[in-house]
Amino acid sequence: MGMTDVLIVGAGPTGLVLACDLARRGAAVRVVDRSPAPPRTSRAKGPNPRSLEILDDLGVAEEVLAAGSAPLPMLKYRDRRPVAEADPWADSAPSADARYGRGWLIAQWRLEGILRDRLAGYGVRVEPGREVVGLAQGRNEDESGSGSDGDYGGHGAYGGHVDVTYADGPAGRARYVVGCDGAHSSVRKLLGIPFEGTTAEDQVMVCGDVDLADGVLDRTRWHQWFDEDGAVMLCPIPGTRTGWWFQAGPERDGRGRPLAPTADGFRRLLAHHTALPGRALTRAELLSTYRVNVRMADRFRAGRVLLAGDAAHVHAIAGGLGMNTGIQDAFNLGWKLGLVLAGHADAELLDTYEEERLPVAARTLDLTSERLRATLEAIRRPGGGLDAAITPDTTGLGVGYRWSSLAAGGRAQEAGEPGPRAGDRAPDAPCADATTGERTRLHRVFAGPGTTVLGFGPGSTAVLRETANAYGGDAGVRVCRVYAAHEDRAGAEPAAVVDDAGHVAAAYGTGASGDPAAGTVVVVRPDQHVGVLAPADDARSVREYLRRLHGTGRSAERSPGMVDAAR
Repeated sequence: MGMTDVLIVGAGPTGLVLACDLARRGAAVRVVDRSPAPPRTSRAKGPNPRSLEILDDLGVAEEVLAAGSAPLPMLKYRDRRPVAEADPWADSAPSADARYGRGWLIAQWRLEGILRDRLAGYGVRVEPGREVVGLAQGRNEDESGSGSDGDYGGHGAYGGHVDVTYADGPAGRARYVVGCDGAHSSVRKLLGIPFEGTTAEDQVMVCGDVDLADGVLDRTRWHQWFDEDGAVMLCPIPGTRTGWWFQAGPERDGRGRPLAPTADGFRRLLAHHTALPGRALTRAELLSTYRVNVRMADRFRAGRVLLAGDAAHVHAIAGGLGMNTGIQDAFNLGWKLGLVLAGHADAELLDTYEEERLPVAARTLDLTSERLRATLEAIRRPGGGLDAAITPDTTGLGVGYRWSSLAAGGRAQEAGEPGPRAGDRAPDAPCADATTGERTRLHRVFAGPGTTVLGFGPGSTAVLRETANAYGGDAGVRVCRVYAAHEDRAGAEPAAVVDDAGHVAAAYGTGASGDPAAGTVVVVRPDQHVGVLAPADDARSVREYLRRLHGTGRSAERSPGMVDAAR
């Protein structure tokens, strides 16, 4: 039975982002999905700014932007008449430290298609119609049932693995399995992990993809009819001529129970709430009922099996954070699995996935429930609408992991000091290539599967040199010296950049020191979060952090137990 490194169960955005990230690291990946064909669903309306940064890192952002459209202003109606217009994104623009000022509108199936194409470029194809019905973790004498799987450095001599049984076809074996198979996750159920929370049976919405007769409604607006007795929302689907996303309060029977969605029901709702005749709706498909579900798994890892996306947490739709939280789960997990599989990091690194993402999921549950409450309150007043759900929190750019054990080391910043702290998202910033003078950005420097060590000031040269000598490209560690505009760049290293407009220093708070020889070193994790922020003379913090993620590099034996002689 052939062994694969990682079996990903579920080929939605979460599973596909994880697969792309692992495949580009050289891991052997399989992606299975129980659907016989890729589902043409339109559940999520698109990536938020943080997810766009992740898609950019994976090399598909340009394609996503081309296939979608900017978010649309909302036109709100009461008693069939327009009463207010709102553009929650009117003031959001790209900034020096964030390239994407707002999310993007794209059908989920289009996004999935783009990610599948990228994955195929690595020689990996989704295997449809493969349903996982059994998981058995191969136990070793020294393995505990807890998070750590006793498999030193991933491959180890102990050969830990998971045996996977499918509904039909031969069984499989993988070093790790990740359940990205949605709210009804088979993987989570097979692990017996509880999915605690609530389902609000009365908070129900019917949804579908519909065609409206050409020209009956302005496609430059997201139309929202909110009345005392219900609501209809119609948003044009980018890349289609007559396609719209339809969301509405359900029809109800005589006892007030919601009725299942049907094309004729959609036509009645349209005629009741809008000035359009029911026959303007020419086609309706992908009909579904959405109930507000707020649930979370109590753990995201059981040995060699992990959960991500809706399999681990579901929350209210308000603010559009469902798919985005899943994409961000995948980006947190991918590099950790990659380093463990490559034998650079100990398997305990995988415990930091739950340590970092479970509190984010819990906070997202609270945030979306609060936004839903605010929205339900807003729509009771004429002119209120879904813009009540959009806040700076929904961009994803503020999500960090300051509490994480991966955010230790380096100097503690004073409150009010400029720049990020360990655990925060590493800001982007425009700069120039020190050798060619070409325009670039920090996130381009970080792009790809490696860890980046940024050095500010002449004092950082020694740490950068030590790092380059120890890891010299073999373990995905790169160094980048950031020169201030006034610094002499004679003999600048190939990967150096010039902070010609001061944006990098402003973003990282490194311009404050009066000592010209001083400097700062920032270690940026592969998922664009700050690991260490330390004075340039604190080589030890940098060395210990890199050892934890990447082993000792070329300068010593690979055994994780070795004490580096340089200490």
